[in-house]
This record gives sequence, structure tokens and C-alpha cells, in this order.
Amino acid sequence: MRTYDLKPLYRSTVGFDRLATIMDNVMNSDTAQNGYPPYNIEKTDEDAYRITIAVAGFSDDELSIESRDGQLIISGKKTEDEDKDRNYLHRGIATRAFEKRFQLADHVRATGATTENGLLHVDLVREVPEALKPRKIEISGRKQIEGKLDS
Repeated sequence: MRTYDLKPLYRSTVGFDRLATIMDNVMNSDTAQNGYPPYNIEKTDEDAYRITIAVAGFSDDELSIESRDGQLIISGKKTEDEDKDRNYLHRGIATRAFEKRFQLADHVRATGATTENGLLHVDLVREVPEALKPRKIEISGRKQIEGKLDS
């Protein structure tokens, strides 16, 4: 496995300390686990996103959505009681437990979730606080400074 030195990145960035942690998590994550269940991520508006996960066979009670430490964690666990009395000849619909983790950018939060036709839709929105939005900084000219010194 390759290792990457991220120290040069710190010379030209300020406040991106989490970037190295995020990159480490991505590089060290098990890619085989990320295949089930399949999902889509789409941008629905300027500051709105939607994650859609295929959850066929799961009821709303068997799904869990949690937001913590800048991550959105979606998990599903099937109750075993339903399948006890069934005798399958072929079982092709996967209903095994899963957990999907999505790293959220700053100021992105989940606003709601719905299930429809075997798909779980989680809506996300980016809400940048007013204090962090771009603002114009006035430049004081030399004449204004001299005028203040004379008084």
C-alpha cells in the first residue's frame, strides 16, 4: 500500500486539518463493504443534495439514520423473525445488515428522509452562516489615515 505525505498541503492551506483525516478514512476504507447496498448522490439545487440508497426488503422500522461527528450514518438491520418459517429454493434479494457512512462537508445537514419504491431518499442542505459568507473589506486610503493623524 502506498503512503502519501500531506505535509506540503499544509503550507498553502489554513484550517483544513480535517482534510488529512478524511483522506486517510477514504484510503483505508474497505472497498468491498462499500458495494452494498448501491446508492446515488445527486445535486438537486445550488445548496441541496440527495442520497438515494436501494433498501428493498427493509421496512422503515429496520432503517436508522444518524448524523454525528460530521458524518451521516445510514444503517439497516433485518429482523430475523420473518424468515424463520420460509423455505427458500433461491434467495437472490439481499437483506443483510449494512452500514453506510458519508462524510459531510461543513454546514451540511440532513433535512429529511423518505422511502419510496424500495429506495431511501435522504435530503441534505448546506446552510452557510451569515458570518462565514463572503463580505467586502473596505480599503482605507493614505489620505484618510493622514487626516485622522492631523486631528
